[in-house]
Amino acid sequence: MTEGYDYDVLVIGAGPGGYACAIRAAQLGLKTACVDARDTLGGTCLNVGCIPSKALLHATHLFEAARGGHMACFGIRTGDVHIDLEKLMEKKNETVSSFAKGIDFLFRKNGVTRLEGQASFVASDIIEVGGKNVRAKSAVIATGSSPSSLPGIQIENGRGMIVDSTGALSLTRIPNHLLVVGGGVIGLELGSVWRRLGARVTVIEYTDQILPGMDCDVRSVMAKLLAKQGMNIVVSSSVTGVEINGQKVSVAVKDPSGIKTIEVDTVLVATGRRSNTAGLGLEHVCIDIDDRGSVTVDTQGRTSASNIYAIGDVTRGMMLAHRAEDEGIAVAERLAGRPGIVNHALIPNVVYTDPEVAAVGKTELELLNHGIPFKKSHFPMLANSRAKANAATDGFVKLLAHAETGVVLGAHMVGEVAGTMVAQITQAMEFGATAQDVAYTCHAHPTHSEAIKEAALALDGAAIHY
Repeated sequence: MTEGYDYDVLVIGAGPGGYACAIRAAQLGLKTACVDARDTLGGTCLNVGCIPSKALLHATHLFEAARGGHMACFGIRTGDVHIDLEKLMEKKNETVSSFAKGIDFLFRKNGVTRLEGQASFVASDIIEVGGKNVRAKSAVIATGSSPSSLPGIQIENGRGMIVDSTGALSLTRIPNHLLVVGGGVIGLELGSVWRRLGARVTVIEYTDQILPGMDCDVRSVMAKLLAKQGMNIVVSSSVTGVEINGQKVSVAVKDPSGIKTIEVDTVLVATGRRSNTAGLGLEHVCIDIDDRGSVTVDTQGRTSASNIYAIGDVTRGMMLAHRAEDEGIAVAERLAGRPGIVNHALIPNVVYTDPEVAAVGKTELELLNHGIPFKKSHFPMLANSRAKANAATDGFVKLLAHAETGVVLGAHMVGEVAGTMVAQITQAMEFGATAQDVAYTCHAHPTHSEAIKEAALALDGAAIHY
């Protein structure tokens, strides 16, 4: 440890980026502490984000498979199926608690000091934590993000009537009618949870299609599939007002034809997230904040204060746990004198609906806008043997490759396990693979990933099964 300092590295925030950064820094011999205001580790992702939502998604998938006929098509007779909401929430909480204890164990195993309390900069190398000053040679801001709301809408998670993503994970009753404001990843995932549990779900999306920013084919196919499942998706519309009237919520919705009022039981506001920078004392260390409230960093993750870094949701970029984790590890390695590399062009994005959506690299629109010559292929999961055997054939794999070199530039897929499938093509793209490289790599049969091989073959008109 550097003389005169309490720690070589102080990480502020114990989410995926923060705890990964702290563990890696300690592994590399740096005396490391990690501070978080929560009494449990794991940040938003573990406590009120990725993990609890996936527990609910998985459980409701099972419920719908048993109740909705998917199991019956294989001769599995279940009879009358009910959901015990209280037990479901208990299981979700057990999962979260288990993971949090696991991170605490990893801190102790790797020698990371855990500090609890609100952290605030006094100087670039002095951070106040719970009323006590701590000196650190370097600091890493990993405070993540929080749900954002709309002007004039007051989130009241405790009442379960106007909630954000945190509140939607802990509702104590199944709404008769849930209105979701925002047709992005969070809104569609949580909306699908409550739809499977029996709620009528209406999604209000401001743009002309759900899943803004994703590839055009993904957006159109998912809109049809979710509508077929029972979601009422209203696009090119906005919520202009919300008012609680007794046990109901009146929602004013503006669409191209005018303003109408919808009465629902619960409103889920899923209009994005904002970086957590309040209370950090950034004004004391002259750290720049951009026009969206995010900490400004260079390509190495360094802020305008040379010994302070920032990673994950608190900076500009895709608000994804795996991006934060990779950045945290990279910063730790840089602080230990190693290169520390993150390829921000190849960060996969997954939507855990049913079917799942996964994407990496460029979209077709991005290639068109940048004038990059490309060729594309489209292989339906209906022609994939494993998907057919599982009776889950919705979806496709779409590959985009450079028209001249054949290098894969983007991959977009909808399918039962698309979130797992995307890892293969991401790794191939990391090594600059061509479509031919992917096509002539042997894929096990029968697997969903054969659809990627077939899509790669299809780029040269050589698909075998379609």
